[in-house]
Amino acid sequence: MGDRSSRPRHCPHRLDRRTERRIVGLRVTRRWGPARIAYLLGLNPSTVHKVLTRYRCPRLTWTDPATGTRIKTVDKRRYVHPACGDLIHVDIKKLGRIPAGGGWKKRGRMIGNRHNKAQRPGYAYLHNAVDDHSRLAYSEIHADEKKETAVAFWRRAKRFFAAHGIVVKRVLTDNGSCYRSKLWAKALGKKIKHKRTRPYRPQTNGKVERFNRTLLEEWAYALEYRSEAERAAAYPHWLHFYNHHRGHTALKGKSPIDLVPNLPGQYS
Repeated sequence: MGDRSSRPRHCPHRLDRRTERRIVGLRVTRRWGPARIAYLLGLNPSTVHKVLTRYRCPRLTWTDPATGTRIKTVDKRRYVHPACGDLIHVDIKKLGRIPAGGGWKKRGRMIGNRHNKAQRPGYAYLHNAVDDHSRLAYSEIHADEKKETAVAFWRRAKRFFAAHGIVVKRVLTDNGSCYRSKLWAKALGKKIKHKRTRPYRPQTNGKVERFNRTLLEEWAYALEYRSEAERAAAYPHWLHFYNHHRGHTALKGKSPIDLVPNLPGQYS
């Protein structure tokens, strides 16, 4: 008789197969990280990480969000301003409209003639403002990115943040023409400092860029919408979910509204 290892064939503390499949399924279908999957399933993030490692799931930072192909990793320095309103990230996301009858998810890749301008549905422009500290977001869908549209959006965004007890001190934008206009400078006023990102460095405005990526994955391309109007109608509900109910990995599972300290009716 030969000696055999006393190690059990199956770890007694290992998760059941059904839970492991849910973890891998969430990673593949929703592209969530270990922390966010753990918050949803009531598990420890390290446990989820071990499951993903065991199934050889690549890190999200190693893959392209649209294609899933591996990309070169970049060392990113994270920073968070200490209080709400210290910095508001503002950006415009250009998004292709859904043609009548549905997009390629609904009807396949070969839709109409790509060279026929008359059949092109055009673009929608999402004007976004995200608080650096809490990730609280205000967003609107518009038909253009003109300076008049951007200024009108900012005035409503400022009122939105003020209604949540947030006093805006600085605003960070890219170098788009609408943000370099005199009309934009006048809308900000003298009390709000305007900062612009370095050319060709979108990661400088990383908070709103991450918001753009999230809305693409969880709203814009998450369902098979039959029309642009149907997708636009679903946006306010998703935005409310993002601000009030969605657990953010960067916020340790909390939602943005949880980090807003001076909501109306509350006392700090």
